[in-house]
Amino acid sequence: MADSTHDSDRIMQEASRSLSVQREGGFHRRGTAIGEGSARLRKGHFTKRLIQGALAVFAILVAAGVVGMIIDGIGFAGVMLTALAIMCAMIFFASRKVEVPRREDLTRTKDARQLVARTELWLESQRPALPPPAVKLVDDLGVQLDALGTQLEHVDPAHPAAAETRKLVGEYLPETIDSYNRIPAHLRREERAGSTPDKQLVDSLGKISREIDTVTRQLAEGSLDDLAVRNRYLDYKYGGEDTSLPPPDKEP
Repeated sequence: MADSTHDSDRIMQEASRSLSVQREGGFHRRGTAIGEGSARLRKGHFTKRLIQGALAVFAILVAAGVVGMIIDGIGFAGVMLTALAIMCAMIFFASRKVEVPRREDLTRTKDARQLVARTELWLESQRPALPPPAVKLVDDLGVQLDALGTQLEHVDPAHPAAAETRKLVGEYLPETIDSYNRIPAHLRREERAGSTPDKQLVDSLGKISREIDTVTRQLAEGSLDDLAVRNRYLDYKYGGEDTSLPPPDKEP
């Protein structure tokens, strides 16, 4: 019985090490986060899974103890099965990835800090499909979104300035990337009207980056009036140089 207990302890230690590796290399790998908001969501997800895993392990141990009392011991096989169940539970909860919000979910998010965090998480999931220059801009946007979210926390959610800024972050930014992703991969580098979808995406993200920076600075100074925000957003979306991406169903 002592040997079986030793084996059980060894297996549980190995499972614990596996969970630690998953934590360091999976959920909370800082390199995957473009901003503090998405990193916070990942950390919260890991903490939740850790608690769930601990509760599952506790339930397994209680169940094993009850069975042992009923049949006067669970024996070596029972100890091994218990250890295996604990290992499976820990690996299961450690391997659960953080859920990426859908684009339509972003528009329904009212809390400024939560919107920023969820937008960052959504942007992270889009990076593999983007050209390298756009990936660099997306990474930079994470820092800018963190700063913008901090400023929006001090603005009344019902204020038009907050509403228009949320449109920029929760609607137009994801819409720009979605528009690019709808274009077939083999057409993204083909030139049309003097540009390519890859270049137009980078141009659009650059404009969004500058806009977010400007709005953040104005919010920090307390000098952003309703009309200025509205005019800036409409001019950015509809005016100036045409940087819209070509429709995916047309040949260049």
